[in-house]
Amino acid sequence: MAFNGFREIFVKQKTFRPKKTFAPDTIRYHLHKRAEASLSSGIDLREAVKKPDDEELNDWIAVHVVDFYNRINLIYGTICDRCTEQTCPTMSGGKKFEYHWRDNIHYKKPTPLPAPKYVDELMDWVDAQINDPSLFPTDIDIPFPKCYISTVKKIFSRLFRVFVHVYIHHFDRLHEIGAEAHVNTCYKHFYYFVTYFDLIDKKELEPL
Repeated sequence: MAFNGFREIFVKQKTFRPKKTFAPDTIRYHLHKRAEASLSSGIDLREAVKKPDDEELNDWIAVHVVDFYNRINLIYGTICDRCTEQTCPTMSGGKKFEYHWRDNIHYKKPTPLPAPKYVDELMDWVDAQINDPSLFPTDIDIPFPKCYISTVKKIFSRLFRVFVHVYIHHFDRLHEIGAEAHVNTCYKHFYYFVTYFDLIDKKELEPL
């Protein structure tokens, strides 16, 4: 399924926060375009996640961190008017799963937060990681740090929680705007990517 429809279905919906882009004429910009072209051509999603032989793995992962951050922002933007402190007093995925926030700065211990506050903190945190040149170097001569993969794993595990909350608590809104098929495709792409590169603990995937 091409992702043109994914963009179109959300174009009239509220965007949770501004989309992140890649600087033109950079390796990641061209990788992003390459990945986008593969998706738009209708290539099987299991194949689309595989790294091209002539590209570096860390760059391929970095591009997808940003792409999934953007897509999950779009998805959450479609339901954020229904996700309030009153309707969603906890960041949960049904009765069995509840997520607490810790960033070691403002929240030094795992802290229960209303879902919209949790997602806001989460997206601020991901944004800060992506914009940290010591974690995501923009200069090709600067190597990725040793903590890169562990940081990426934490990013993906936290982004996954937004999928969990949206699917379990706000699927009716996705159905209402006719977006469920597009969100399902985005989730499959995310799932195939993180499992192919072993970027998320299997226990984290249990809610879905």
